[in-house]
Amino acid sequence: MEYSEMRKNIRRLFAFIFVCCTMLFISCKPFIETPLSTTQIQRIKERGVLLVGTTGDYRPLSYREADSTYWGFEIDLAEEMARRLGVGVRFVPTSWPTLTADVLAAPQTFDLAASGITITEERLAIMAMSDGYLENGKTILCRAEDSARFRSLEDIDRPEVRVMVNPGGQNEKFAREHLTHATIIVHPNNEEIPGLVAQGEADVMITEITEAPWYVQNDSRLAAPLMSTPFTHSEIGVLMCKGQEFDLLLFVNQMIRRMKADGSLERLKVKYGLSGNNTK
Repeated sequence: MEYSEMRKNIRRLFAFIFVCCTMLFISCKPFIETPLSTTQIQRIKERGVLLVGTTGDYRPLSYREADSTYWGFEIDLAEEMARRLGVGVRFVPTSWPTLTADVLAAPQTFDLAASGITITEERLAIMAMSDGYLENGKTILCRAEDSARFRSLEDIDRPEVRVMVNPGGQNEKFAREHLTHATIIVHPNNEEIPGLVAQGEADVMITEITEAPWYVQNDSRLAAPLMSTPFTHSEIGVLMCKGQEFDLLLFVNQMIRRMKADGSLERLKVKYGLSGNNTK
């Protein structure tokens, strides 16, 4: 091979290597970008407010008072997200039956949802969810005098037992899958169900270990006899539409990791009586 031809081949080889390296850099770029430089967070910052969907019916995680003010673990968490983004926060009402539709709506109803939302395979198939930050599991509320009566699912799954659930969420799904003999009553307002159980309108409420302690502590008529042995084991996370994995979701996950590392997440759990629910 002539010397000039060899030089041409060497130049072609170097050009090929340069193109490959450039393509590799471009394909990897989303993994090294800071989330504050990407589209969704840019829109939030330009708007000046983080829109957070929440049900407002799930004490002590998300509750809306009569004057439309919100409080709870998830509310504080959302406010911390907004603070770290340098924007305000606005809470947008949603409900368990409409949650998925609201998340998937176009244009978006809100940027993300935080309301004690369980991470499930069904949700992950069509939406995005953050890392878990609070352990959860299905349990029951009943009247205090019935504590000895309900010690297992078998005790509850009887035709004479009236089980009350809120519609459209994981509580109703669990009840219909596992309590095929009990009488299931669907009540539209989750926050009202504990009081209805206490009054004798139902025998059992299917709830979660994040919610049950608050009602037991605040209503002596109620008990949660199976708190230490929940029927399921899951985690709670932030929910949002797909397509934001290297943007808003990355920011949320980074914040959760930092809050776990610096102890602020644990302090927030203690504030709301959730310190036993420790997701590492």
